[in-house]
Amino acid sequence: MGWQTSWTEVLGFATGALCVWLVARQHIANWPIGIANNVFFIVLFAQAELYADAGLQIVFIALAAYGWWSWTHGGGPGTAEALPVRRTTAAEWAALGAAGAVGVLGLTLLLSRATDSTVPFWDAATTGLSLMATYGQCRKLLESWWLWIAADLVYIPLYVYKGLYLTALLYAVFLALCVAGLLGWRRALPARGTREALGATA
Repeated sequence: MGWQTSWTEVLGFATGALCVWLVARQHIANWPIGIANNVFFIVLFAQAELYADAGLQIVFIALAAYGWWSWTHGGGPGTAEALPVRRTTAAEWAALGAAGAVGVLGLTLLLSRATDSTVPFWDAATTGLSLMATYGQCRKLLESWWLWIAADLVYIPLYVYKGLYLTALLYAVFLALCVAGLLGWRRALPARGTREALGATA
């Protein structure tokens, strides 16, 4: 199709699609696959001058380690129960929103003044949304899928603008997988009484 790509982008495509597919099915293998995807994208995004996205991958690796533990231990010390899907509480939304806004503002200023980025705000915005979504994914918060959907809707045109056409296609695939993941996790929500009990102890 006349696209210029690299093995790094191809491997990022393959591991990224597999990772999201596994997340949608709540499969624990998404975490090691996701770490491999992060490594490929560190190289790819640095070459494309998307510095916030490149740095984001390092944070993703740390969050993946936390998510891996959280999914297998229920998020609490001394327990080996699987973490259940639940809805985001009002307090969590407030904390995520505040942290996201501060992060996007700070990253925009940093990228504008300290790098040659041509898209500082959009690079920062996708970074902020992705971090919020990844934290929600680590805690199996249903609404994390909405955050990923919002991020993907910005990522797709951003990567087209940067000439990363295969990666843009990957994020279009991500978008479809996110919708499937949202529907799947919604079906996995505990019954109403159980959700209320989980909310009281969260």
